[in-house]
Amino acid sequence: MKKIATTLLFAFLLSCQTQSQDLKILFSLPNEMKEVSGLVYQNNEIYALEDKGNENALYRFDTLGNQLNKLVILETENTDWEDLSADLNGNLYIGNFGNNDNKRQDLEIYKIANTDLNSSSTKPIQVTAFHYQEQTEFPPKKSNLMFDCEAFVVIDSSFYLFTKNRSKNFDGTFYVYKIPNKNGVFTAEKITELNSGTAFKSNAITGAAYDAVSKTIALTTHTNAILIPFTNDKSFNQENLKFVEYHHNSQKESITFKDKNTIFIADEKEKKNDIGGNVYEFKLLD
Repeated sequence: MKKIATTLLFAFLLSCQTQSQDLKILFSLPNEMKEVSGLVYQNNEIYALEDKGNENALYRFDTLGNQLNKLVILETENTDWEDLSADLNGNLYIGNFGNNDNKRQDLEIYKIANTDLNSSSTKPIQVTAFHYQEQTEFPPKKSNLMFDCEAFVVIDSSFYLFTKNRSKNFDGTFYVYKIPNKNGVFTAEKITELNSGTAFKSNAITGAAYDAVSKTIALTTHTNAILIPFTNDKSFNQENLKFVEYHHNSQKESITFKDKNTIFIADEKEKKNDIGGNVYEFKLLD
């Protein structure tokens, strides 16, 4: 029965696919930046951050790959920075919520003022701390490792988080959570459960972006983008997901919209296979 259900799900995901073109390398990241985990494109520039074990800093590039600035974020620690987002005013938000082992109890999102982005250092002007109401064990059982997160977006006065399923016997399920975009400590509200596919290395959620013009959320996995037309919380339903194949498999960890038809994606540098470490341009076709 489980095999039949898996086959039906795979067939359903294929039916929701849309066309795409191949990835185009926009530029290669500096050799020292091997673990880019978040991107934001705004004002014809690209902001990037790295994840666990790297500096508590934001890096700014032009679209040719020239580094324009390094902004150190004071009074923070890169416990595991896993995504970067922006609001309509150009303020940036750092998701310090990577939780590979599902045992962290210090999950936070930092707001960085747009007026400080050209500086060499700054402090967050807002810290949003949160926890998942459904998580009562740190860590939970291996069959319920649902509380890692590498993807979020800012829409109006809320954050939407998309978890990375690390459970034994991965089945593609991921959770969508909602948190107020405010200073303070909050309980994340679980909106729903969705499914991205049945292979962890291909289908686990690793990044998110939002385009305010088309009102579209884009999630990324290592092999495809998932587009979600957004109106309200009810938009998060399985039938609303559109899958776009990259025709390329690497450790993609971040995504941002250039415009409503174009996304930028970055992948981590893989020493073993000598691939990755690039920012790519990818066209979304109707």
